[in-house]
Amino acid sequence: MLYETDVRDLPVEAGQARFAGQMPDQPRHSLYLPGKMAFDWLVALVLLVLLCPLILVLAAIVKLTSNGPAFYRQTRLGLFGRPYLMYKLRTMVANSEEQTGPTWSTPNDSRVTAVGRVLRDLHLDELPQLWNVLRGEMSLIGPRPERPELVPRIEAAIPRYRDRLMVRPGITGLAQMHLPPDTNLEGVRHKLLFDLYYVREVSLSLDLRIGLSTGFHLLGTSLETVGKMLVKSCKVEVERDMASTRSQGRRIEAT
Repeated sequence: MLYETDVRDLPVEAGQARFAGQMPDQPRHSLYLPGKMAFDWLVALVLLVLLCPLILVLAAIVKLTSNGPAFYRQTRLGLFGRPYLMYKLRTMVANSEEQTGPTWSTPNDSRVTAVGRVLRDLHLDELPQLWNVLRGEMSLIGPRPERPELVPRIEAAIPRYRDRLMVRPGITGLAQMHLPPDTNLEGVRHKLLFDLYYVREVSLSLDLRIGLSTGFHLLGTSLETVGKMLVKSCKVEVERDMASTRSQGRRIEAT
């Protein structure tokens, strides 16, 4: 049995209202996006067929080693802020947010089970998201999908956060390759720079580099450096943009 978080309980306006008024800039290579979606669907279908036995075995292990369901579904915001249900293998104890409410996971989080920690380290808990890709709710590569309960707080603190929703969220992405999972607003602020760069520059070449970088990352630490080299130029450009923005801010303050 899955956790019950019914996306129908969330009005569409909760995600889309923030796009009222001025719309974010469009991706430079917007003609690529329909082809990207078709490619995502085909790859996700092949991977899901091949990996289905592994997913079922992992689900059985999760179910046998801790109380609660093997899978869980959680509401996230997708393209243009539309809410959808994201599927993952459960890595935390059941009802982990009963006391705290919606919150980010932290390093060495006590709510993560022993099996769940292994799944997270190997990123195997993400495999059920291939189903979301087949449904057209996610992409293989894109910004990390966020929970609607956390977004108002983030948007209040970080301008342009909504702009990352101009493309479908991804299982992996440029920001995920360079930075650790979100634990605080400063981390989100840094990741947003990579997300905005990706939204602006999304292309077949960039997606291939991120995909290969992810593959090297999954193969182990010894190859992770090789993978990061494939997207190093993106990091250089992001840091250049960040330095330029800070310089402009200082000039405005001085006037």
